[in-house]
Parts: sequence; structure tokens; C-alpha cells
Amino acid sequence: MVRYPLPVPTTGPSAQLDAPPLGRPRVIVVMPAYNAARTLERTYADIPHDLVDQIILVDDVSHDETVEVARALGLDVIIHRQNLGYGGNQKTCYDAALEAGADVAVMLHPDYQYDATRIPALIEPILAGRADLMLGSRFLGDPLAGGMPRWKFISNRFLTVVENVAFGLHLSEYHTGLRAYSRRLLEAIPYRLNSDDFVFDQELVAQVVAAGMGRSIGEIAVPTRYFDEASSVNFQRSVVYGLSTLRVVVRYVLHRLRIRRSKKLTARASVPESTPPAT
Repeated sequence: MVRYPLPVPTTGPSAQLDAPPLGRPRVIVVMPAYNAARTLERTYADIPHDLVDQIILVDDVSHDETVEVARALGLDVIIHRQNLGYGGNQKTCYDAALEAGADVAVMLHPDYQYDATRIPALIEPILAGRADLMLGSRFLGDPLAGGMPRWKFISNRFLTVVENVAFGLHLSEYHTGLRAYSRRLLEAIPYRLNSDDFVFDQELVAQVVAAGMGRSIGEIAVPTRYFDEASSVNFQRSVVYGLSTLRVVVRYVLHRLRIRRSKKLTARASVPESTPPAT
């Protein structure tokens, strides 16, 4: 893994890398990137730079100019020497955010599919102590109007219903590329044991629920955009992802019923129950 930390600018849009004002929580945006050169600048422009203290991009051996664009924008860049997959990329993202002193880590796909201007609303419940995990949900709006393929809409709804039943939650979506985590959650959850593939996100939610933090999960509406340059998993990969998600649900149920305990679903530290999630 290669790191490219850049000098902290004193002026301009990247001046958010300075330390936050005394007493203000440190907010860090992490971007798991793979071939995002065509959309990265637009994604970066929508980030509320007055609220964000640092932006870290982790490049998973892109074959385009993602790294060059990121460095030109003044981001902190970490480059994997070999492709570690979407989940492996996120592991590096959260390790780096914690190392950089993040109180809140926002995971944002750099493909411009999710509206980064919603970050203030996304992290507000965490900053207020009402949530530890916030999801930017496309299904609190109209994802079909944003261009979501109908087959993807149906499969997402099916998996969400199954996960809600298993986890005892009432979320509108689990499968989003805009999320925010509190530091205490990331320090308690053994996310490094999770898959290096796309199912990483669902495993992490299962870990949060298994740790007794399910009531600290909230969500807000986030418009989404589907277009040619935005990354999207094809139908075949979506089938594999769907089956992997169902395996996560089965593993969680067996763990909860004490039929087959899972080390992956055991929190690293004792975590007190949070207050009810934000709405």
C-alpha cells in the first residue's frame, strides 16, 4: 500500500484539511475508488468543505487517472499495490479515518451517483448523539425517477424486506453508497473480518445489530443518479451479491439463536445501547 499525503493548503477549497475548531468533532470523508477519474471532480465539488476536515481516497489499482485527479484536487490518497476488492478498499478507508482521528467517517462512492450535498443532514444525528450509523436511502425518494433499472429496484426491495425481518429493523434501504459511522461504532465492530467483496456493507450492518446497536441506525433521503459514467454492478454480479446477502442473513439468525456462533458477529468491545435512531 502506498500513501500520498499532500501538504495542508492554507487557502482554497481543500483548506478543510486543517484541524477542526477546538471542541468540534472531526469529520472525515473516505472514498473507496476504482476507475473514478471521470466522476471524481464532480463528486468532490458537492462535498460541503466547510464541514469536512479531511478527504481520503483509497485507490484500488485503477486503470484510469483516478490517482492523478485526486492528487490535483488535494485529497489524501492511499494506493493499493494490488486490487483488494470493494470490501478490502473500505477496510483501508476506515483504518485510515480512525488513524487520522475521525469522530465521524462518511463513506461516499466517488462515482457521482449519490448527492454529497446531503452529508450535513446525514451526519447531524451522529453529531447529536442520536445515531451511530446513518444511511443515505434512495428509497425514501423515487429511485426509478433517478434512473434505477427496474430489476435492480425489485431485487433491492426484496433483500431489504428480508433484512428488516431478520434484523428487526424498519429501514427503507441497506444497499447504499453513502453512509456515515461514529468512531465508537468503528472501534467496536470487527469490520476487518468481513468480506473483501460487495457484501462487506451488509456484513457490517449485521455486526452492528448483533452488537446491540441496531437502534442507533438511522437514514435520510438521498437522491441518486444513474448515467453512463456512474459505476454499476451488472446483473450477474448482482445475483452473486444477492445470494451473498442472504447468506449474511442466515449467518446472523443462526448466531442470534445460538445455533452457530460467529466470531465475525462478536463486537470487539462492550458497547452500551444507544438512544433511538434519528428519523
